[in-house]
Amino acid sequence: MFQVTFTFENQRDVVVSVPPDSNLLEVAREANVAIDAPCSGNGSCGKCRVKLLSGELECLPTSHITQEEFDEGWRLSCGCKIVSDVTVLVPDIASAYQSRMQTADLSSGKEIAVFEKLQADIQAAGIPLENTFITCKLTMSPPSLDDTMPDNERIIWALRAETGAERIILPYSVLKKLPDILRDSNFCVNVTARWEDHLLRFCDVRPGWDESPACALAIDIGTTTVAAVLADIRTGKLLAKASSGNGQIRYGADVINRIVEQSKPGGIQRLQDAIVKETLRPIIAGLCSSAGVKANRIVRVCVASNTTMNHLLLGIDAEPVRMEPYIPAFFHVYDLRASDVGLSVNRTADMRLAPNIGSYVGGDISAGVFTTLLWNKEEFSLFVDLGTNGEIVFGNQDFMMTCACSAGPAFEGGDISCGMRATDGAIEAVTIDCATMEPTFTIVGEEGQKPVGLCGSGIIDMIAELFRCGIINAKGLFVREGSRVVRDQHGTGRYVLATPSESATGREISLTEVDIESFIRAKGAIYSAIDTLLSSMDMDASVLEHVYVAGGIGSGINMKNAIYIGMFPAVELEKYEYVGNSSLAGAYAMAVSDPACKKVAELARNMTYVELSTHPGYMDNFVAACFLPHTDLSRFPDSVQEM
Repeated sequence: MFQVTFTFENQRDVVVSVPPDSNLLEVAREANVAIDAPCSGNGSCGKCRVKLLSGELECLPTSHITQEEFDEGWRLSCGCKIVSDVTVLVPDIASAYQSRMQTADLSSGKEIAVFEKLQADIQAAGIPLENTFITCKLTMSPPSLDDTMPDNERIIWALRAETGAERIILPYSVLKKLPDILRDSNFCVNVTARWEDHLLRFCDVRPGWDESPACALAIDIGTTTVAAVLADIRTGKLLAKASSGNGQIRYGADVINRIVEQSKPGGIQRLQDAIVKETLRPIIAGLCSSAGVKANRIVRVCVASNTTMNHLLLGIDAEPVRMEPYIPAFFHVYDLRASDVGLSVNRTADMRLAPNIGSYVGGDISAGVFTTLLWNKEEFSLFVDLGTNGEIVFGNQDFMMTCACSAGPAFEGGDISCGMRATDGAIEAVTIDCATMEPTFTIVGEEGQKPVGLCGSGIIDMIAELFRCGIINAKGLFVREGSRVVRDQHGTGRYVLATPSESATGREISLTEVDIESFIRAKGAIYSAIDTLLSSMDMDASVLEHVYVAGGIGSGINMKNAIYIGMFPAVELEKYEYVGNSSLAGAYAMAVSDPACKKVAELARNMTYVELSTHPGYMDNFVAACFLPHTDLSRFPDSVQEM
């Protein structure tokens, strides 16, 4: 056995013992050491860098590590076998993807206003904010030698007198704590219960002085990021909001790599533990602490996530999702309890999953589309969710069609040599002076922060600016020379945004022709998916009155630049609207409103899912869109005018 020591810049060391020839990345995963590996360890992304401080590693050659960097000790953990005791440094940049749990500040009222507007919008559309939960205070006579009724019957009779319910269920989890609570509170208690048809079921019993609200928990499980809100289930009032990185990401940046990992021995449990134990439980604890309530006050959980994430959350084999004919285990799930997956909430809490629509269009889209009210409007609208995958919905009150395109992780910094997620140090916006070719950019984080890499919105700006200034051509190749354009020994060009001395990592930040090609494919996938949906109905972009853009990247996108490079249709900018995390908003609506939950299920059932991989004409559309802005320049007249 060899000893492996993982050391960090701002954390305690992690020390493990492993057999000889163990893979370093696999050892890190087993030890819960966060190392970014978007390609899941196949050696193609070059992101899983660590620095060898002592000992020996047997390493595969890689073009991602220069000879100078190798001499300094840098290695790709996915290509290293452990052949001695070793100490490796895991730099902050390698673990930055696993963003620590963050709780939102609700004091400004901005976050609360978003959900209050959603309440008003859905109620205006005829969806009331109501559910079957009730709360009431019960005062009972204490037992005596003349009154020997047992505790369970005593409280059931009291609740029947209060509500008129004929059938009342007292679950074991409530019965277990009932004797102590009744006597500690002198038989004056607060009760939370839920109607189930003509049956009333106890959810919680607490002392009469405990006025804490019964809560609903809404969760958006993204492939990269998980966000959640806690709300008063009776009023819908927002109590807390938090987010964190998805712990599963160390098994790959995209759903396919996660499914592959799940298929390995013990993989189903590893992937479920990564989301439940490592991600959701800390988020729940943070929300409850922020709101000042106990976790057992959460009596409903609602989750919106893509089809694969739903399978991984429930510990269900997702392998059929990636294999033709791409059939998931379920679209809808009924009669599910939060305790079934190990969430630390009230044991009676029901768990709702926003229903999936297809193998690659999940509950995050059915929930997200609900919040746009696209389904309640006469005019034609487009809904685009930009994340690790791109999902599109087109339609109006009469019909809705949807599809998913494999855009890859480029929009979140994956597949890009200097790419990163939109965390501290990410370049999020760029302009280039066409005369001098010098860049100006803004960085996420505190003033004076040095750049670490490019996030999705920064990459869009970069490519738009390089094209606008004539530095690259329609194929993404460098055609203009300058101090910022550097070529390697093969003549392949790159644009240098920051030199090693100007960056936070001591490494050059540059966008290469390979990076640009990867991004052009990603933007081409988005545009061609939109084009395919429209053309399948014998329509084009001219019919669109609204374009709703959702997803984490959407908030920072310069829509004009996104249109300029041919990612979005060339319609008027005022028709574009960023709708934020629509998946989380939809999950919230489903959690606090039973009619909203029914409506989301109805939308999912009625959407027509288009499988692009088998759709005639899609590949032709995709190939045509893999240029800047497109092979058909008449679609993007503004881009042509500036060329």
